[in-house]
Amino acid sequence: MARRTKNFFRKKFSKNMQKKLVMLFAAIILAFVFLVGRITYINAANGEDYTRIVLDQQQYDSRTIPFKRGDIVDRNGTKMATSERVYNVILDMKTMLSDEDHIEPTIQVLKDCFEIDEQEVRDLMEEKPDSRYNILKKGVDYETYKKFRNIEKDTEKYPDVEGIWLEEDYVRTYPYNTLASDVIGFTVDGNVGSNGIEAAYNSILNGTDGREYGYLDDTSTVEQTVKEAVDGDTVVSTIDLQVQSIVEQHILEFNEQHKNEVSAGEGSKNTAVMVMDPQNGEILAEASYPNYDLNQPRDLTKYYTEEQIDAMSDEEQLEILNSMWNNFCVSDTYEPGSTFKPFTIAAGLETGILKGDENYFCGGMLHVGDHDIHCNNRNGHGAQTLKQSLENSCNVALMEIGEALGAEEFCRYQELFGFGEYTGIDLPGEGDTSGLLYTPENMDPASLATNAFGQNFNVTMTQLAASFCSLINGGNYYEPHVVRQIQDENGNVTENKSPVLLKKTVSEETCEIIKDYMFGVVEEGTGASAAVEGYDIGGKTGTAEKLPRGNGKYLVSFIGYAPQENPEVVVYVVVDEPNVLAQASSGYATELASSIMEDIFPYLGITKSADAAETDETADLTGTGEETDLTGTDETGIVLN
Repeated sequence: MARRTKNFFRKKFSKNMQKKLVMLFAAIILAFVFLVGRITYINAANGEDYTRIVLDQQQYDSRTIPFKRGDIVDRNGTKMATSERVYNVILDMKTMLSDEDHIEPTIQVLKDCFEIDEQEVRDLMEEKPDSRYNILKKGVDYETYKKFRNIEKDTEKYPDVEGIWLEEDYVRTYPYNTLASDVIGFTVDGNVGSNGIEAAYNSILNGTDGREYGYLDDTSTVEQTVKEAVDGDTVVSTIDLQVQSIVEQHILEFNEQHKNEVSAGEGSKNTAVMVMDPQNGEILAEASYPNYDLNQPRDLTKYYTEEQIDAMSDEEQLEILNSMWNNFCVSDTYEPGSTFKPFTIAAGLETGILKGDENYFCGGMLHVGDHDIHCNNRNGHGAQTLKQSLENSCNVALMEIGEALGAEEFCRYQELFGFGEYTGIDLPGEGDTSGLLYTPENMDPASLATNAFGQNFNVTMTQLAASFCSLINGGNYYEPHVVRQIQDENGNVTENKSPVLLKKTVSEETCEIIKDYMFGVVEEGTGASAAVEGYDIGGKTGTAEKLPRGNGKYLVSFIGYAPQENPEVVVYVVVDEPNVLAQASSGYATELASSIMEDIFPYLGITKSADAAETDETADLTGTGEETDLTGTDETGIVLN
């Protein structure tokens, strides 16, 4: 039998084959020896590193180090939005459960120090006994942080508290609550900007998270690698919080005065104000009412009772919130009314169809095409010079000017002034008015007539304010903007937002004529109640009847500037549907504008009229001048309400 077996192998494998098998076996043995040797070498040289990598993956994924979102500050450096450091309570369940003596003392501290539900911790013990990272509470303040640190240090009283640690985080806060809410905006989902500068400059305000990672054994960290977070940049706005505060205080007073006057509700559907520097396009203040608290942007209790809110559907609440968050100055469109008349006259002067010596007769109405279009004065203004037609806001004269211009030239200048186009303001949600303007091809005589005095087309506040600035600064159309500078986390300037001159609209000669006419509007025309003693102010009123015509609803406005020579500031006030019996009075806007200008002009150092300056100089020489009373402001200069 043995012989047969031996013969079998001899027959099965030749000598040559047997040699090959021996060589193959020897090669396998050598490879195995080499592999064992290599593994031994690697383990001796780098074994600890590889062990840590494996244990890292098994026991410690890594920890995010959050960046600090950049601040938003006003032009003077006062913080309007900032991120405050807070702490998240983390429980290392495996460490707590490593010794039975740790469990109850640790749970008790979580309950007493952080008000964390005991049952929540016990449930977690059952569900994730080996977990190393459990967020039990977010947003713990610094006082609570200090309280816990004292507990940590007191090993005599708390010897068995293990597994609790505090992770740094940030929460977005707004020190002045409702102030400048339209401009600032707020954040959602941590660091995602919603509305305002928060949204427009989101990528600049955001930084980059850091990471902490490494090997963590059962008792302590052997080695850590830390990549520090990069904080976001600071956005320096053009807003002046002192001016903003004054504006919002007067808006609030107006709405409180007319609240529930005719119908239940606020003093107007909306009241909005813009304050601009006409020489560079900077916006010093921008506000509308109703506004909202940036720290509680979804809170409706300021305007509705709990019962009313409970009765609303989710869709109704969302619609109200979107309306509240809406920036009227940027997003809403409306018919400008007579505030557009200076632009029509400027176009006439630029084209040469107006010389300045024209005379008109207003009988209270003009027949255009198949329509009888009335003047704001149904009894008629009688004889009017070109200047008087603006001072008295005569529709008939403006309709005749529009006819003389013709549709082609009128539309060309309407476009040149930026109506129907985006202004490029650095805020989200700018209203689109391109589809609301006529073209020369579809503008009939009646449409031309009504457009000439500011009806039958829409604008935004930002559009009209930016265009108006070019009418008084020599014809320079600057891009309106709310940010002037970007700074890094160390305060170094990384970018200056220089004024952007987009185009030239009219000549300096035309500007001087228009300014002279608008000075007359405030001196002895429809804007007389906008006057402020001691200042040379020009401007134009507006009273736009809303659609459908005849419903008694109006949007009234006033846009003014000071001083007359080299204007330094523009103030634009819009009151949409004042809650009064007779809405068709621009006086609501002019009086509000006057009260605002009276307060902000001294603060801004606006040049006074020659007579007022002379009086002040005499008072200073005789020692009878009075110092400005700053009572009611805090150390930042913000008016205390």
